[in-house]
Amino acid sequence: MSMRWRGLTVLVVVLAAAVAVHGQVREWTTYSGDMFGQRYSPLTQITPDNVRNLELQWVFQARSLEKFEATPLVVDGVLYTVQPPNDVVAMDAATGRVFWMYPYIPSPLARLCCGRVNRGLAIHENTLFMATIDGRLLAIDAKTGGLVWNVAVGGARPDAGYSFTVAPLVVKDMVIIGTAGGEYGVRGFIAAFDAKSGREVWRFHTVAGPGDPGAGTWAGDSWKTGGGSIWVTGTYDAELNLTYWGVGNPGPDWNGDGRLGDNLYTDSVVALDADTGKLKWHFQFTPHDVYDYDSVQVPVLADIQWQGKPRKVLLFGNRNGFFYVLDRTNGQYLLGKPFVKVTWTTGLDARGRPQNMVPLTEDGVLIYPGVQGGTNWYSPSFSPRTNLFYLPVWEETYSTFTKRPVEYREGQRFTGALPAMPIRMLTGGPPLNRRRPEEGWGAIQAIDPATGEKKWEHKMADVTDAGVLSTASDVIFTGGREGYALALDARTGALLWKANVGASVSNGPMTYMVGGRQYVAFAAGSSLFVYALRQ
Repeated sequence: MSMRWRGLTVLVVVLAAAVAVHGQVREWTTYSGDMFGQRYSPLTQITPDNVRNLELQWVFQARSLEKFEATPLVVDGVLYTVQPPNDVVAMDAATGRVFWMYPYIPSPLARLCCGRVNRGLAIHENTLFMATIDGRLLAIDAKTGGLVWNVAVGGARPDAGYSFTVAPLVVKDMVIIGTAGGEYGVRGFIAAFDAKSGREVWRFHTVAGPGDPGAGTWAGDSWKTGGGSIWVTGTYDAELNLTYWGVGNPGPDWNGDGRLGDNLYTDSVVALDADTGKLKWHFQFTPHDVYDYDSVQVPVLADIQWQGKPRKVLLFGNRNGFFYVLDRTNGQYLLGKPFVKVTWTTGLDARGRPQNMVPLTEDGVLIYPGVQGGTNWYSPSFSPRTNLFYLPVWEETYSTFTKRPVEYREGQRFTGALPAMPIRMLTGGPPLNRRRPEEGWGAIQAIDPATGEKKWEHKMADVTDAGVLSTASDVIFTGGREGYALALDARTGALLWKANVGASVSNGPMTYMVGGRQYVAFAAGSSLFVYALRQ
């Protein structure tokens, strides 16, 4: 037995003893914390009254200058994360001590639109799963860090722009992933693989081709380069046996002349039979999108009171600036309401379809929200305690969209003209005390799903790339580009605590309990910051 494995065994024994004394270890076993995608924790040790006593416990500094966007997993007292682009790391969740690292060097042929990033792992029994930026899916022994299998995903050629940045979702004995690459004219798909062997079980194309329902929504052969990326992990309802995924933009992004039609299933949420991958229903948020309003946000599942009766719903804060409520059993549109300034459409009809969409011109047209959207890939949260949906937003942001000719060349960007927007929106911009109010700001909003009304809003001085975590003690954790980790009151939005992490907070946060202590982890810059209450 190696010293590394002996040390891990001792740790597990110690943790088991701690559990007997302090109660159940509360884990974080999937990207959003649960299969419903709520990013909600039942932990209550950290409360609105004591959150001010949080102190930094440890920091993991990634040996990488790439964006650190992974949400960690915590299982049996071990924290697993991905050092970008594709190195798997196992650490003591209480101290940050590294147990092992599995390094993966992706092919130099990999092409990505927005950084060599990875958003995390999945776990099934004792095996971790990671999708790579060069089109592969890996299974890794969670105890030793040894490779179990490494398979090439069929058709996912990295030199043609296919890549995987998504954290997988494990459903039953299958590992589900989806491809990125919409900016390179790929034909997107979601696929499931056998967890034991890596064999592909089913595949659903997010761009409908000949013979598929929705094939008539693409002019000519435009479906072959139709985009339809998957960036963010989907969700799953075991009772309905449906898995839900948000789908990205059509290609090319900012010129739809060559792809006339609604372009299904881009800018949609799709509900698939988990056993077969067959489409059960879909809802398209932005038909024939020319604004790059990818619908890759997390499809959050919740059981709420709707007009006096219990209803199974899907909640979606969309990049296009609208908050939606759908019936998750059949996709019926229930509600759609803007949560930021919207000018690309005059509104939604009774079926939720946008009306009078603004066409792009060669002279350019200024549109709200901007190309980054009213929100983006960073995770929202739903609290079944407060019955509120918490959404990170970009308010009063705009872009000037200009239509330009574009021609497809394999392996090259297939987008059209990049919309013009204030440079601060893309880079973090000038010092905060020089921010121009007309350039917009970031905020966390609390939305009542029953009405779509905003209950409260916590404004920031800069925009935010951070997700939201809610807990059973009514504490919200989040962050922003200001460089602070934040705790807010879930019922009022009042600021309860903040800590300077020296960089923009991205994705997360997440929380877990080990040895009777609740920890909260924030990814910021190229590091993972972990806090717990002062002892």
